[in-house]
Amino acid sequence: MRFVYLVMIIFFVSLNLRPSITSVGPLLDIIQTDLGMSGVTASLLTALPVFCMGLFSILAIKLNKRLGMEKSLLIAMSLIFVATFLRMFVHNSFLLFATALFSGIGIGIAGPLITGFIKKYFPNNHGLMGVYSVSMVIGAAVASSLSVPTYQRMNESWQHALGFWSILAVPAFLLLIPLLNKAEKSTDTLPISALFVKNKRVTLFMLFFGCMAAIFYSLTAWLAPIVQSMGFSYSQSGLILTLFTVIQIPISFLIPILVSKTGNRKVWLLVCSFSEIIGILILLLNYSPWIATVFLGIGAGGLFPLALLLPIQEAKNIEETVSWSAMMQFGGYLLGALGPAFIGLTIDVFDNFVPALGGLSIILCVMLFTILKIGNNEQSIH
Repeated sequence: MRFVYLVMIIFFVSLNLRPSITSVGPLLDIIQTDLGMSGVTASLLTALPVFCMGLFSILAIKLNKRLGMEKSLLIAMSLIFVATFLRMFVHNSFLLFATALFSGIGIGIAGPLITGFIKKYFPNNHGLMGVYSVSMVIGAAVASSLSVPTYQRMNESWQHALGFWSILAVPAFLLLIPLLNKAEKSTDTLPISALFVKNKRVTLFMLFFGCMAAIFYSLTAWLAPIVQSMGFSYSQSGLILTLFTVIQIPISFLIPILVSKTGNRKVWLLVCSFSEIIGILILLLNYSPWIATVFLGIGAGGLFPLALLLPIQEAKNIEETVSWSAMMQFGGYLLGALGPAFIGLTIDVFDNFVPALGGLSIILCVMLFTILKIGNNEQSIH
């Protein structure tokens, strides 16, 4: 029973790490029109929480040391709930950006701590990273696919459609409460400055994570508008965004298991990267966005759990795992936040998506270079 209970915590906490971001994409045009936003300004609804996810992932280290992992996760879930719920009452850009900011802080705290949670409670079961990544994908898929239907059912109020997703934080919050009494604070006495890892491996992880995140969040924010520019309706573009996220569910679950069994993560990293390259090229050629989305979904579905696995495989203990994860996500998400903003800027300047897709192709090439440098580090893979 304890195993099931702990897995449920991983599932429900992870479920909350994407809906506040992915629910925006299908409604982005409507929000833009209603609030009179430019492309760059609208892109901040995705870029800002991703930026905060990076900036405040370092806070996870400090909270873990001071309050313990479980209390810190409870704080993160509270922030996500409040920020998402308050979207029901926003009527201007400033307040909407404030909700994006605070949801990003909550997600930033939770991300590295979930990795540490798995290392703490399941030290020899790295396959549970699949539960973490699949839960995030499910949350992303449900929010993106149901955003438009929720908007339609809620009297065409995008505020209520966005705020609705706060409900997902409730079970995560309730499940964490019984763990609080038994929670242990970190016994690590290292000064916080020592946790700003200077290891070359972590720098590589950070660069890889940044490229991966830039591509993923650019597609999350702008895939639906890209498809709409090709002549597809809101509902069709919503279905394509759903396809993008749904494909990631089995891939996110299977890839960590395959890597764990074969020990050859470099091959799978390369396979997923080339899948994304094919998807971008199909969009550039103005061919079927459905086929492009299949390749993009396979790539994104595999790369994210593999990125999350890197610190678990190579760090020596729980504290180091949290620190490495926080540093990787700190730099990675800060770089990743530039992706959606870059696409928004190119749309404003060029009034089409071709330069943006070309830019994403360059980012993919940089990511391939980091993958070759990271390699397998087989001594650390169990």
